[in-house]
Amino acid sequence: MSKPSVLITGASTGIGAVYAQRFAQRGHDLVLVARDKAKLAALAERLQRENGVAVDILPADLTQSDDVATVEARLRDDAKIGILINNAGIAQSGGFAGQTADSIERLIALNVTALTRLANAVTPRFVQAGEGAIVNISSVVGLAPEFGMSVYGATKAFVLFLSQGLNVELADKGVYVQAVLPAGTYTEIWDRAGIDINTLPQMMEAGDLVDAALVGFDRRETITIPPVQNASSWSSLDAARQALIADINQAKVADRYQSA
Repeated sequence: MSKPSVLITGASTGIGAVYAQRFAQRGHDLVLVARDKAKLAALAERLQRENGVAVDILPADLTQSDDVATVEARLRDDAKIGILINNAGIAQSGGFAGQTADSIERLIALNVTALTRLANAVTPRFVQAGEGAIVNISSVVGLAPEFGMSVYGATKAFVLFLSQGLNVELADKGVYVQAVLPAGTYTEIWDRAGIDINTLPQMMEAGDLVDAALVGFDRRETITIPPVQNASSWSSLDAARQALIADINQAKVADRYQSA
């Protein structure tokens, strides 16, 4: 049987480019999406030459609704695509009070809206086929408001929740959904956000991050957090979340709120 094609967003550099290389090495044909057509073309040529796979490029700015629609159409119509890597994203420098409405809108458009639309575009076809995989790149920042990246962290918390929710909805239909939560990783995202990486602690290499994420992918983990050293830390947090849900009684106010 032929392997499914993989559509990767944000594929021209960083984490997306490493995903492209790794899946090409595994023998998958690729559809690479990013804004920079020249970088996409150069990467596609190299991956085809080195791995003997077919690589299509689909230049698109996923902050623009029309460009998102173009990628949506490819996901709906190309039955060979069996894996979606929702990697495209941007960060933002400065505190909330200093950020502009335009920069916030662009951040949400890419990190939340485009990611959700692309997952939504491919899901009906995956469900009908009874197979398929969606990988959403979140971030540990989505777990930590203390990091002071409020809007960016909120978008990544959304990605984590969406992935968990989709897993609940789609796992029994044969569709696998994985959320990958990197910590700081050496990519161009920092330069584009105007953040000096020299002011940051040592970070993870993109190759190490993707290789770890693919171990989780092969194991069919729902949540993969490569920088967390103790797996029980996440297990404990998730268990506490589920205990909190079990403690909810929507018909009764808790005793501590029944008196001033």
